[in-house]
Amino acid sequence: MSVSPRAGGAVSTASPRDYFDLMKPRVMTLVVFTGLAGLVAAPVDMNIVSAAIAILALAVGAGAAGALNMAYDSDIDAVMKRTRLRPIPRGVVSRENAYAFGIVAALGACLLMAMATNYVAAGLLAFSIFFYSVIYTMVLKRSTPQNIVIGGAAGAFPPMIGWACATGDVSWNSILLFLIIFLWTPPHSWALALYKAGDYSAAKVPMMPVAKGAPYTRIQIVLYTFAYLAASLSPLTTGLGGVVYAVASVIGGALFFTLAIRVGLSRAGDANAAEDELYAVRAGDKAARDLFAYSIAHLTLLFAALLIEHGLAAYIPLSRIWGA
Repeated sequence: MSVSPRAGGAVSTASPRDYFDLMKPRVMTLVVFTGLAGLVAAPVDMNIVSAAIAILALAVGAGAAGALNMAYDSDIDAVMKRTRLRPIPRGVVSRENAYAFGIVAALGACLLMAMATNYVAAGLLAFSIFFYSVIYTMVLKRSTPQNIVIGGAAGAFPPMIGWACATGDVSWNSILLFLIIFLWTPPHSWALALYKAGDYSAAKVPMMPVAKGAPYTRIQIVLYTFAYLAASLSPLTTGLGGVVYAVASVIGGALFFTLAIRVGLSRAGDANAAEDELYAVRAGDKAARDLFAYSIAHLTLLFAALLIEHGLAAYIPLSRIWGA
């Protein structure tokens, strides 16, 4: 006999894959990637075993935050088309088990980080888990259209954590990496919210298009794009970014800007009919869909550039490649 997941009853049909899905593996992948970039870009060499354990701890910590988020949001996940197939709404994992899994994973990740690296990195990891699962999920998400602006800080910590793993401190360059992701989050998330506003409205989540309307959201996307692209250029002023990063930030940023302006001039989000598929898009919302998809590619490109410059340069000096 199964019990409704929203009633919190025990279920026995969960598989290891269901618990893995609780950890939001797609989000975890980006967390690990940006955290690794921060670790590699730091000006301190780190023992490879300690570095590997640190990245594992970061991945588990991100997954723990995802599980806690899914446990708390299981009621609205059951309403929204893009989340209704998550493990708890499907009834294969109970809320209690999800909470227990998330708490144990969070404690284990922070302890592992402290043992493998230092207390600064472990403290930042613990705070990022708390920020996402409590401040964003429980406090901001359902109460303010600024939820993703403030809550975006949680997703911006990984490169700072990676940097702290190697150096044991927080430096100006690690803060710049934090700012890049922090300012990237609003245009990225609001682009999705524009063409999924019907989902958020049904779940009574005050995302910007629901609370302030699509035209206002499109303006905010353009404004935050300016701030994000300015932040993305900042590593060039401190020496953190080199030639590869310059190409990625300037050329890639020009395309990001073009897509954001296209959203600003479009009517994306004006009609809020719900769709049956996660990425099904009405013709008028294509501009928002394109920006959402490219925003992930652009952020990945920036941090890949840092990995190439600071990781590959340890074996092949880039000055040889560029003839400097």
